[in-house]
Amino acid sequence: MRCLLHALRHGALWIGASICVVSGPPASLLVAQHTAQLNLVSTAWPPFTNPPGRPRFALDLVEEALERIGVSATSTIVSPSEFTLALLSSRFDGSAAAWKDPERERALIFSQPYLENRLVLVGRYGVDVSTAALAELAGKRVAIVQGYSYGDAIERAGPIFVRSDSEEDSLTLLLKRAVDYALMDELVVQYIVSRYPDESGTRLQIGSTPLFTRELHFALARTREDAASIIAGFNAQLRGMLADRTYHRLLHVDWIRGDIDGDGVPEYVPLNDQPGPAEPQHIYALFSPPKTAPEAPAKPGFYLGGNIYSDWASVPESYKDVNPHPPDSRRSTASIFEFTW
Repeated sequence: MRCLLHALRHGALWIGASICVVSGPPASLLVAQHTAQLNLVSTAWPPFTNPPGRPRFALDLVEEALERIGVSATSTIVSPSEFTLALLSSRFDGSAAAWKDPERERALIFSQPYLENRLVLVGRYGVDVSTAALAELAGKRVAIVQGYSYGDAIERAGPIFVRSDSEEDSLTLLLKRAVDYALMDELVVQYIVSRYPDESGTRLQIGSTPLFTRELHFALARTREDAASIIAGFNAQLRGMLADRTYHRLLHVDWIRGDIDGDGVPEYVPLNDQPGPAEPQHIYALFSPPKTAPEAPAKPGFYLGGNIYSDWASVPESYKDVNPHPPDSRRSTASIFEFTW
């Protein structure tokens, strides 16, 4: 089995040990001796869930993790009004992208969260986006992607929601002044900032406080005999997918904040081991920090070359060169996710 990076703390300094591999049974044996096939269900909520050939960050991640344990999956897209009924019926084995609630937990086994949906407020440049609650936007026209159940807390919060077809559509409505604001997922905002720094810096005002947060899970029906073993196998792949930069490739981000060694303290992980000379300014966090903690959380270290360094100054200069190799050509379907300014 794979033994992931073990980090030792010595005072305030992280001392990293390289990732090691120990011989043992393949991960697919966690599930079965043969390839399992899953028939899953989802709604269309771009860019996280979509039919093949369109942006589908969440489905890409889940399918990649399942493939590593010898499981194949296909997702049928249904309307939001059909989703819960279909998910809890015998028609489907589960969903690659589901939020938890008590009714679903009675019928389904949920994985560890693999992503977090965080909606932040986006306005035109110069507009105040510091609000910490949707109720403060009562009467304002706010673009939000249709096709997903946000719940009564969002729907009745006070703004006039204008349903858009996608995040691109929300941005277009905002720039054309058809709405006052847009509620956009932080991952999409991170993508905009990194891919369009000039346009986003001069035309958009981006809030820093998420107004809506929900963890995203892979879930399977308890009636499947192999559900628990498939979920366990899926969970076992997540840290490895962060370490080998699969998360970066499929989410199209250059830096991720995530717990790479499983000790509860996140690390800053770059797309490759030569991210350049400057300390990163924009880092996508897989999960929000805990709202309450008994003590100040440990500061994230930097993960490069299989080691964790306590701060940017401790990172060897050999890692601060610009990567001479082109980006990995294997791109997720999110490569067609573009914005028109």
